Amino acid sequence: MNKELENLKKLVKIPSVSLSGFDENDVKLSAEATAENLRQAGLENVEVLELAKGVHPYVYAEWIHKPDAPTLLLYAHHDVQPPGRDEKWKSNPFVPTEKEGRLYGRGTADDKAGIIAHTASIAAYLKTAGELPVNVKVIIEGEEEIGSHNLANFVRAHKEKLKADGIIVTDCANVDSGIPSITTALRGLVAVDIEVEALDHPVHSGLWGGILPDPVIALTHILASLSDPKGNIKVKGILDDILPLTKEEKKNFSSLKMENIARGATGLLKGLPFAVEEKDFAEYLWRQPSLSINAIQSGSKKLVSNIIQDAAWARVSIRIVPNMSPKDVTDKLTKHIEEHCPPGFRLKVTPEAGSNWWSIADPKADVYQIAARSLEKGYAHTAQFIGCGASIPFVQPLSDEFGGIPAILVGVEDPYTNAHSENESLLLSDFKKSILGQIHMLGDLAKYKRI
Repeated sequence: MNKELENLKKLVKIPSVSLSGFDENDVKLSAEATAENLRQAGLENVEVLELAKGVHPYVYAEWIHKPDAPTLLLYAHHDVQPPGRDEKWKSNPFVPTEKEGRLYGRGTADDKAGIIAHTASIAAYLKTAGELPVNVKVIIEGEEEIGSHNLANFVRAHKEKLKADGIIVTDCANVDSGIPSITTALRGLVAVDIEVEALDHPVHSGLWGGILPDPVIALTHILASLSDPKGNIKVKGILDDILPLTKEEKKNFSSLKMENIARGATGLLKGLPFAVEEKDFAEYLWRQPSLSINAIQSGSKKLVSNIIQDAAWARVSIRIVPNMSPKDVTDKLTKHIEEHCPPGFRLKVTPEAGSNWWSIADPKADVYQIAARSLEKGYAHTAQFIGCGASIPFVQPLSDEFGGIPAILVGVEDPYTNAHSENESLLLSDFKKSILGQIHMLGDLAKYKRI
């Protein structure tokens, strides 16, 4: 475990932020460091692959010596989110810091721990038995945090190389600390940038205030029109195609006790109620769409002065669920924004993301039951099948490309991880258990000849 932890810390120290405006060389350094981890684990044909100039690199490796055994494609990603607000971090985001059983740092859990879970489980076999019970192909992506926009082209360009019987994705969360979970559904994501412009430069509010239209006020009117005070989406037609829950799903979801977990993980202010009742938490997190205003900008908080701004900007995103269409949601959201912008302002709506939802057809299928029992051995706790409100654009296109092969979604995050926020952290006890669970999974899936 010490070696695996040190390998993780080395990866976390590399600020591999894939978003535009950050140093792309750091993502390349991260890819090289990831490749070295794969080599050290004993994998063969390790490559850093670049689809085209300007596309962040992927890393590939394989071990294929069992013609009668299934081939598993193991996925994780080595790029990370920006660190966010420096003043909110309790430690340097790129100096991994252990505290009270957790490892703090950007990428500790999302998703560099996923990389190490793969390499550690592989090394456990190759450094002892000298062989794996299954064939493995490993793909570590470098642009997941920016939507995996080039992934479909990458898969098509390397289809034969990536061909497999099943996928293990280590980029999800457990329902609670110490409870292994398999994710059976993911929400998709649609996002647009909204820019409202009124002037060609900011002007003095004392000299011109009272006769000039204010683009910030116009933007707030648009944003306020998107939902009611409880956050229910008010965009016309956007909820028409949602797949209803079955009676069994409603029963299972309503039985989950999640309020204490949600309050502790999010830091919701005391006295501020949740938007829905606890019995509806799982449904609204996993199978209902949600709208978020991810960022607003006009002027500078540090350099604020008495002016009327020239323009205002915001990013709005919607998490989508079965059977919503990313294009249809984008079109309806754009139309709503255009209809609610006060007349005369210069409005620009730019789509920024569009990934689809995904779900397992039958969680009771043998492959998922085998995976659940494997995790139970690693965690010494019964596994749960859960949904996830987030998106992993990688899953659907790869599964579809190979004829709908099963994807087993597991992870090392817990509700207190703070992925994408300040003070991201990894529960080290779950990190160890996840590795043990994957070791068992590789061995147990070898016994199931037809994945």
